[in-house]
Amino acid sequence: MDINVTVNSKPTSADVEPRRLLVHWLRDDLRLTATHVGCDTTSCGACTVLVDGTPIKSCTLLAVQANGREVTTVEGLATNGQLHPIQAAFKEEHGLQCGFCTPGMMMVTAALLEKNEDPSEEDIRWAISGNICRCTGYQNIVKSVELAAGQIKAERADATTA
Repeated sequence: MDINVTVNSKPTSADVEPRRLLVHWLRDDLRLTATHVGCDTTSCGACTVLVDGTPIKSCTLLAVQANGREVTTVEGLATNGQLHPIQAAFKEEHGLQCGFCTPGMMMVTAALLEKNEDPSEEDIRWAISGNICRCTGYQNIVKSVELAAGQIKAERADATTA
């Protein structure tokens, strides 16, 4: 089946088998390998991407269901070789250890901060609750999201005064 999907702001067309999962199309066909395959049951969140700005677990969404939509992976956060504030904050606050869950955590963070530029710790914990981390204990992830929120808020304030 022919599909047209905007992936990381780039229009993409492909002939995709109707039963192919979005996660496999992204990883295997488009070589966007930061989207990880963890559980194949939506339990872990490692495969989370944004579809039209909404976090979606790509291990249970068919690629054909993304037809006509916009998909953003963690690779799409960086701009002109510069880390996105979310990526920089995860690095700065050590919001990762093995890194397996990190792309999914970053994508739910992006969706959260798009809707709520000043989230409480409770808001952050709720947003990441669908993503499992087996390494960090979550505290540094929460700190990373808080730092990213502050940086994004400051950038928005600078942009409006400029």
